[in-house]
Amino acid sequence: MAVLTGFRILLFSLLVSRFPLVLGDDVKVTVKGVTSIGTTDDNFICATLDWWPEAKCYYGQCPWGKSGIMNLALRIRIGGSMQDQVLYKVGKTVKTCNNLENSTNGFFGFADGCLTMERWDQINALMADTGALVTFGIDALYGRKRLTAYGLYDGHWDSINARDFVNYTIFKGYKIDSWEFGHELCGSGVSARVDARQYAEDVIRLKKLLNKLYRRFKIQPKLLGPAGFYDEKWFSSFLQKSGPNVIDVVTHHIYNLGSGVNPNLIHYIRDPLFLDKVAQTYKDLETTLQIFGPWASAWVGESGGAYNSGGKTVSHTFVNSFWYLDQLGMASAFNNKVFCRQTLVGGNYGLLNATTMVPNPDYYSALLWHRLMGKSVLSTTHNGSPYLRAYSHCSKMKPGITILLINMSNCTAFNVSVESDVNLYPLAQPEGVKLREEYHLTAKGGCIQSEVMLLNGFPLVLTERLDIPPMKPFLVDGSLPIKVAPDSIVFATFRDFKAPACAWA
Repeated sequence: MAVLTGFRILLFSLLVSRFPLVLGDDVKVTVKGVTSIGTTDDNFICATLDWWPEAKCYYGQCPWGKSGIMNLALRIRIGGSMQDQVLYKVGKTVKTCNNLENSTNGFFGFADGCLTMERWDQINALMADTGALVTFGIDALYGRKRLTAYGLYDGHWDSINARDFVNYTIFKGYKIDSWEFGHELCGSGVSARVDARQYAEDVIRLKKLLNKLYRRFKIQPKLLGPAGFYDEKWFSSFLQKSGPNVIDVVTHHIYNLGSGVNPNLIHYIRDPLFLDKVAQTYKDLETTLQIFGPWASAWVGESGGAYNSGGKTVSHTFVNSFWYLDQLGMASAFNNKVFCRQTLVGGNYGLLNATTMVPNPDYYSALLWHRLMGKSVLSTTHNGSPYLRAYSHCSKMKPGITILLINMSNCTAFNVSVESDVNLYPLAQPEGVKLREEYHLTAKGGCIQSEVMLLNGFPLVLTERLDIPPMKPFLVDGSLPIKVAPDSIVFATFRDFKAPACAWA
């Protein structure tokens, strides 16, 4: 074991020496470990499965293939843009069951579709096999009438089809973690919108329905909404009108990079000042919940970075992990309990390749976060360049802390020292310096638009048996600074960092 440890340290030294001509800036990262600033859910990492059919195309490309729910045999959120056009073939209200097909009369160029209970059975079999926690998005426009050309819908939501669907789900014994009401109907909406007052009334009706249907269950599924872009006036009004203990989770969507076809997309991902803009949205939502909905928590219910299926040459490559991990760090720092990535598979921003199902780089980034970052979020600052991003959490299921460092600079390396804000607990223990665990993520060949990510210099590719490859750290002398190369990401775990907020029994 000692020989193996020594070999890893030697190998790490050889690895970092690949950048001998790059001068490193010395940076001091300060972690406030006395108290936490937020807490995430046990299953913070989430991914979405969308309804888009194979014919879904943007900008002359059709990147969804057979990855939508209608074709597809973590925490998974099932829903998306077509959600409010999907009926359920159960009970007596839905006579025919059509596929989502091209139409000039429907949302996004598609007519209403239908979910058969045979397909629902198959989806639940898959979820049960994988042990996934399921959030399902319910059609919130059923029974409403369109009032204006700008997509305003009015009238009470007709709950009968949803009632039959939930009833069937309970009868079959399917476990649903949460039900989400509607998709992007808040504020100005996207293709449709509902007034906050009307939405609140219908959420109350849905809550009563769920309470009735799940009355024999000790633990009931959570109710989520409104699943759209934050609008202060609309969100505040909705929470005031729906009242306490109706909505359990306020879900909001983040697409802060703009359109997937934007030629500046890759530059936005590497621009810390641009990425900082969305922090105001997180802060404003946090304030709104504190004032009008302290009983509810916040989730990022959907986020793919760039909307309209993501960027064709960007969203599935190494560089997108700069945006993705930065968002995970920022969302958790503002006390968002869950972050649902658009998508697990489908579009250009899928965690998996839609054709081969091979993991894209962001999959491995999400996996490392899930394995290393615990629930308690710690305040983290540094005195260096804004191109260095730093976040830290209590380590997952182990003592100490794990820090995430993202170097968005393509020319500057950083030598990072980590200290406690109170300096009560030096990292080096009297019996000697402990080893630090480091995971260095870089792009294959130094090309940030590569589809292959390297971990400590080795490519992360599936094994011959199609298993996830080993993801082992290098063990490094804990007294040395962390060397963060240009265009790289580092997870580093300090087992001997004494943080009272991370008390380990």
